[in-house]
Amino acid sequence: MDKYDKIIDLTKRRGFLWNSFEIYGGIAGFFDYGPLGAILKNNVINTWRKHYIVNEGFYEIDSPTVTPYEVLKASGHVENFTDPLVECKDCLESFRADHIIEENIDVDTEGKTLQELQEMIEKNNIRCPKCGGEFKDVSTFNLMFATSIGPGGKRAAFMRPETAQGIFIQFKRISQFFRNKLPYGAVQIGKAYRNEISPRQGVIRLREFTQAEGEFFIDSRKKENFEKFESVKDMVLPLLSGKNQENESLSAEEKIVRMSLSDAVKNGIIAHEAIAYYIAVTKKFLMEIGIDESKLRFRQHLPNEMAHYAADCWDAELYTDRYGWIECVGVADRTNYDLLAHMKNSGDDLSVFVELDEDKEVEAYEIELNYKLVGRTFKGDAKVLEESLKELDDKKMEELVEALETEGKYVLKTCKRDFEILKEYLTAKKVKKIVKGEKIIPHVIEPSYGIDRITYCVMEHAFKEDEDRTVMGFSNAVSPIKVGVFPLVNKEGMPEIAMDLKNKLRENGLIAEYDDSGAIGRRYMRMDEVGTPFCITIDGETLKDRSVTIRERDSREQFRIPINEVVPYIKDKL
Repeated sequence: MDKYDKIIDLTKRRGFLWNSFEIYGGIAGFFDYGPLGAILKNNVINTWRKHYIVNEGFYEIDSPTVTPYEVLKASGHVENFTDPLVECKDCLESFRADHIIEENIDVDTEGKTLQELQEMIEKNNIRCPKCGGEFKDVSTFNLMFATSIGPGGKRAAFMRPETAQGIFIQFKRISQFFRNKLPYGAVQIGKAYRNEISPRQGVIRLREFTQAEGEFFIDSRKKENFEKFESVKDMVLPLLSGKNQENESLSAEEKIVRMSLSDAVKNGIIAHEAIAYYIAVTKKFLMEIGIDESKLRFRQHLPNEMAHYAADCWDAELYTDRYGWIECVGVADRTNYDLLAHMKNSGDDLSVFVELDEDKEVEAYEIELNYKLVGRTFKGDAKVLEESLKELDDKKMEELVEALETEGKYVLKTCKRDFEILKEYLTAKKVKKIVKGEKIIPHVIEPSYGIDRITYCVMEHAFKEDEDRTVMGFSNAVSPIKVGVFPLVNKEGMPEIAMDLKNKLRENGLIAEYDDSGAIGRRYMRMDEVGTPFCITIDGETLKDRSVTIRERDSREQFRIPINEVVPYIKDKL
C-alpha cells in the first residue's frame, strides 16, 4: 500500500472517514466523517473561525444551499462554471478531458482550450481507460447540480457551487450591520456542490464538500496601502508566480522563489498589499492546524486559468504523496465584479457612501419632480421613483438627462418595477455644491478554503510510521481526543480514580477517553494512532501520593505530577 492507502485504511478503521452509501455500493465523490473525523474537521473549522472572526473581525452569516437560477445567472456561473468533458463512443463512460490527458502523458493541461485538449488526445491516441474505445470531441460540462423550487418545477434553481454568493446577495444588510464603514468582512461556512465529471481522487475531489469563505469589502483605492500589511510584510513564503510558471528555461525547483511579502508586492509579483495580507493569514492558519511547512507553496493563477470574476488569484497548494500539489485555498481579488453583476440584474443599489479626506466642490444635477403629473401616473409608486432618482450616481444621471433631451423618455429600472420617465415629469439642472463623500462599489478580497481537502492534508502530514507504532501527529489545535486516561490495572480503586479524572477533564471542555483494555503499551499505541497528544496513567503510586504519570505522544517522555494539577497542566499545554 502507498501512503494514501495506509491513511485511508487507518481512517476507516478508527472512525475518521467512511465511504458514503457503502451498503449500497457507494458513489464516487461522497464521503462520511466518522466520530473522530467529524471532531477533527470541526476543530479545523473552529480554528479557521478563530483566525477570521476573532482575530480579523469578520462576522459569520448562514444562507440557504438552494440558490435560484437568477442569482447564478447574474454571477456568471451558468455560463462559466464548467469543466472539459470527453465521452467514450463505445461504453459511453464520461471523463474529465484534462485529467485523462495528464494520466496518460507527462504534460500540464492547466488553462488549455478545448481545441488544444482535443489535439492532445488525437496526437497521443488517448483512449477510454475502461474499454479502450475512442472518445467523442471534447466539450464543456456545467458542474452545478440543477434542482427546482416548489411543485411543478416552475422555479429553476441549483445547489450552490460556492458559499460566496449568499454574502453578495445580502450585501446591503451586511453593510448596514457594519454601519456602512469600509472596510469590513463577512464569512460563511457550509456545504457547496459540484457535479464532478468523474471524481477518482477519493476525498480530494468531492461532489458535496464544505467551504469556508471570507469576503473582505474594501475601497479599491485602499488596496495598495493596506494598514494591516505592516504586521506581515516580512513574512517569507514560497511563491510560484505566473511569470515563472511560463518560463521554460527554469527548472521546477527554480520556479519557486522564497521571498518576503514586502518584496513580492514591491516587485509586482503579488498585485497589492491587501491580497498579500490575506495570503499571510492563510499561512498562519495552515501552520496552526499542523500543515507541514515544507509541503506548502503559493501558486499564482495564469491569465488563461483565472476565474471569470478575478483580477488576481493565488492558491495555497499542499503536497500529497499520491496526488502531488493540490489546491486547498484560493485568495482572490474579485474586484467589484459580483456586486456590479447583482446590481445590474436586480436593480438594487449595492454602493457604499465613503467620506472624502476633505470636502470638494462639484457640479451635479438637481432634480425637481412634477409631483402632480408623477403622482397621477405612478400613484402609490411615486415615492419609490423619487427615492430611486435620489440614489442615481453621476453617470446614471447623465444618461437620464441625455435620454430625455434626445428621445423624450428614459426607463429607470428599480428592484420594485421599471419606470418609464417622460421629459415633462421632471426638470434637471446642474448646480455647484460641496460634497463630503461619494458612492463607490466596494472591491472584494476573497480567501476561499476547501475544508475537506485541508482536513485530509492535515491527516496525511500528521501520519508517521515508526518501527513499533503508527502515529497521527496532529497539532494540539485539531486533535480529536485531547487526553487518554488509563488505570494501570482494573483493581485497587484505580478504575474509579481514572474515570473520575476523565469526567473532570470533560467538565473542563477537554475530550478525554477512558481505556482499561489490554496492556498499557497497547493502549498507548491505540491513542497514538488517533493522534491523542497526552495519556495519563493511574497506578500504584497514585494510591500512595495522588500523583499520576503523564506521557507525551511525540517524545514519548513520561513524568509525574499531582492529580489535582492535571487539568490546568493539560489546558495550558493545549
